[in-house]
Amino acid sequence: MTFRLGARDEARLAGEEGPGQQFAMRLVSRAAEAMGAKALLDVVGAHVDACLYLGPATLDFAERLAGAGAQVTVPTTLNVSSLDLIHPELYRGDPDDGRAARRLMECYEEMGCRPTWTCTPYQAGERPAFGENVAWAESNAIVFANSVLGARTHRYGDFIDICCAVTGRAPAAGLHLDEARRATVLVHLDGVSDELVNRDVLYPVLGGLLGRMVGKEVPVLEGLPSGLSEDRLKALGAAAASTGAVGLFHVVGSTPEAPTLEAALQGRRPDSVLSVTPADLRSARDRLSTVAAGALDVVSLGTPHYSVEEFARLVELLDSRRVHDGVVLYAATSREVLNEVSLRGWEAILLTAGVRIVTDTCTYVTPIIDVAARTAMTDSAKWAYYAPGNLGLEVVFGSTEDCVESAVAGQIVRDERIWSDE
Repeated sequence: MTFRLGARDEARLAGEEGPGQQFAMRLVSRAAEAMGAKALLDVVGAHVDACLYLGPATLDFAERLAGAGAQVTVPTTLNVSSLDLIHPELYRGDPDDGRAARRLMECYEEMGCRPTWTCTPYQAGERPAFGENVAWAESNAIVFANSVLGARTHRYGDFIDICCAVTGRAPAAGLHLDEARRATVLVHLDGVSDELVNRDVLYPVLGGLLGRMVGKEVPVLEGLPSGLSEDRLKALGAAAASTGAVGLFHVVGSTPEAPTLEAALQGRRPDSVLSVTPADLRSARDRLSTVAAGALDVVSLGTPHYSVEEFARLVELLDSRRVHDGVVLYAATSREVLNEVSLRGWEAILLTAGVRIVTDTCTYVTPIIDVAARTAMTDSAKWAYYAPGNLGLEVVFGSTEDCVESAVAGQIVRDERIWSDE
């Protein structure tokens, strides 16, 4: 059966609803054909990554679409931009690039998108229901929607994301379909201590390892505690989507399509079975670092953007102490979370402690960190994976506890004990 458009889709493609809809439908239908879809389906929302300025082509596209009168037809959130509009003094980039980035942001607002400027729309009030189809871009948002919420989105990228938002349609292919959501790889934890399993730091490391192990396959993890927190699942998924191409994972007893192993496998046997040992995890943790000791210039937290619960932990760990004079500690988050943090009185506490809060963007995609900085520390496997190439920094990965102790001490501090298999 070949790809076919519905009557309204054909009308849009013919220009009957204006040039903006025509342009967007042309791209969505071409993408569907390339994906082998037989039809398009309705989506109830979208999350757009194309609002991040990556050069003139990104602005040219948005201006063409907005100039053609395109308007989103479903609720649409926006990913991080290239500017922090709340803290504009943090921007250290080229002024012309900054102006282009601002114009790009305006284009997406003109098309009716909600100016959330966050990679975690699920922390900003946008949470599609189980089984609902959406068109989400940005790797951590995609994997969270599919895995943690049980909504359905394929891995959409720049330009297709906004076109799906304009048309309210997406290819009926990939992770929108039941068959593609079946777990194909069973991953066991073998001999990993209860202490490590119950620490937050395990989950970004496990995710980083998982992405390398399974690539674009759909894994199901067995042996983790039931009812894992959203922040732990967020960290696992973000890392797996960065080191691999994971758009969906299952954790038995924690994610909605895996109440049992059999449910995640859809009653079939896994295509392959893999084990994760303590030695595997130590190697995965070490792979996230380019240095292991020494002086420290920067600590970057909040990739993906920090949640209210993660800020609560940060305030607790700082315990009224100040960041070392030689270290800059950045914590990135969404506007919605920052508002809640401020209402709880934590923003003032963090600023007094020397924390610099970043909104609307991320420190590995926007020139915020001083070019003179040499070594940075993070609790994010995603940040550790991308920052060396993007920023030219030496990076060390550690737990949030390690990051706070290091920021206060002015040098790298890590708890090695928890990584022992003895």
